[in-house]
Amino acid sequence: MAWHQALARRFPELAPASLTTLAGQARRETPAAQVTLLAAGDVWRHAFWVERGMLRLCYIDSEGRESNKNFHAEDAFIWPVTEAMQREPAAFFIAALNPATVWRLPYAALQAEVGELPSWTALRLQALAGLLDDKMRREQTFLQCTARQRYEALLRERPEWTGRIPLRHLASYLGMTDVSLSRLRAEMGLIEG
Repeated sequence: MAWHQALARRFPELAPASLTTLAGQARRETPAAQVTLLAAGDVWRHAFWVERGMLRLCYIDSEGRESNKNFHAEDAFIWPVTEAMQREPAAFFIAALNPATVWRLPYAALQAEVGELPSWTALRLQALAGLLDDKMRREQTFLQCTARQRYEALLRERPEWTGRIPLRHLASYLGMTDVSLSRLRAEMGLIEG
């Protein structure tokens, strides 16, 4: 089973019986596009592993406008990384971007089984470093780069996103409208304009 193998890769020192117990506590879900897995205002109590499809993390402002925070594709393993994220209501949504297969594991069960493992410590540090790097890079590009430069950076750093994520969601992630992004793509010769 793919889920069992994903856990075994991440926690190689976990005893086989514990691995089976942990894997068995997860629930397989097949959300349709736009189905919410975590709503803003709810406490994030589960880890998610993406077997197929993509998830998006997004904010919705007081006027109902969406702003994409991040996207996670196959083999992504996401969980409430900080203690505040584990205790406080989420400020964002996690939703299926397209039809997906996702495994939902109670965070408390994950923590109980792997909390003392070196691989868990390494995975948490890697996740925190990745989040900080991503935040710093996005902040820098929003403050110092033009819309075109932001899009060019996305094409370089995450080329697989352009074929999988709808234009309106990419535009939101880049801090522009989908019309502006379409115009920019036409100027770059990527589409006929």
